[in-house]
Amino acid sequence: MNKTDLIDGMAENAGITKAAAKKALESLLIDIEGALQKGKRVSLVGFGSWSVSKRAAREGRNPQTGETIKIKAKKVVKFKAGSDLSNAIN
Repeated sequence: MNKTDLIDGMAENAGITKAAAKKALESLLIDIEGALQKGKRVSLVGFGSWSVSKRAAREGRNPQTGETIKIKAKKVVKFKAGSDLSNAIN
């Protein structure tokens, strides 16, 4: 499923236009991104939660040459599925 499929599904399920669904989805994504940039946790009860975690600098290998390279530290987004979502999948 891609963004267009998701917009189509939202419009159909909510009985709204595709333009309104697109605007709603983009607003949701902007709000989630903004909260994560501020270091906040975003939680949708039953669905899951997003959080930001720090990944330490480490050494890796270039798979083509086998040469050791340094990988910089960075922040990564983590998603943990909620119980309702986990139950729906299993």
